[in-house]
Amino acid sequence: MLIVPERDIADLMTRAAAFEAVEQVFAAMASKDAYNFPVVREAIGHEDALYGFKGGFDRAGLTLGLKAGGYWPNNLEKRGLINHQSTVFLFDPDTGMVRAMVGGNLLTALRTAAASSVSIKHLARKDAKVLGMIGAGHQATFQLRAALEQRDFEKVIGWNYHSEMLPNIAKVAEEAGVPFEAVELEGMREADVIVSITSAFAPSLLADHVSEGTHIACMGTDTKGKQEVEAQLLAKATVFTDEVAQSISIGEAQHAIADGLIQEEDIAELGSVINGVHPGRSSDCQITLFDGTGVGLQDLAVAASVVDLAVEKGVAIKVDF
Repeated sequence: MLIVPERDIADLMTRAAAFEAVEQVFAAMASKDAYNFPVVREAIGHEDALYGFKGGFDRAGLTLGLKAGGYWPNNLEKRGLINHQSTVFLFDPDTGMVRAMVGGNLLTALRTAAASSVSIKHLARKDAKVLGMIGAGHQATFQLRAALEQRDFEKVIGWNYHSEMLPNIAKVAEEAGVPFEAVELEGMREADVIVSITSAFAPSLLADHVSEGTHIACMGTDTKGKQEVEAQLLAKATVFTDEVAQSISIGEAQHAIADGLIQEEDIAELGSVINGVHPGRSSDCQITLFDGTGVGLQDLAVAASVVDLAVEKGVAIKVDF
């Protein structure tokens, strides 16, 4: 078995490699060459933690495995650790033998940011100039760096429930040479692309906060009950997702579905746009929305990529198992 520790991931995995892996797996999912297993996600009754498993099999890439982990909300304050903790396990699809164990914390951040940036590439207007950020936590910095690579943005605007955290994303924008401005939620009407990355259970972004032609990437809702945007916004938008089954059950679309505002058949897979089966954006005034629920195949794709890089660079640890 190969082991790639968390400490080595930063020197191996790049945003470009994560983007390529996620884009390819979305395409494989849409063409039915890859599928996700049902998600297990439970409150364990200890440390207010959520713990679970995401897995799947990609026939095209011959990648089989799962990610185990979750969210420990007290980690940062109590222990100086990030709240999201995970590990990816890969198996040989021919034999079922374990192939690798890979640190999943940084990979989760990179693959989540890659997913929203893939949606921006395929769905945002080509002339998008203002990027809006809702959320300013650890993951938001990854989202912003990835998003800035997809268009020639001239300005970043940001809002966070705790405004004192906004310097986190202001620093990233300024490092990229793009001016940053803190705004109220109504100020998001200026944005051509909006990335929402919060862990909220009540909507922040309302339909009235979004202008025609905007692309929204909703990246924080991955659990029953979570909600980042008003359900009415999905009714106004053309909705895309990583996986429809997750979108309607644990993703942002769960609320619009429950309210009868949209139907399951109204949601398209982003992979179908990548494959050229769905036209994607059809006009400059159309609102598009990507419901990024986070599928296990994303984790497996980036983990398989990093294992290959670790072997190539001679840093993978080989153990008998």
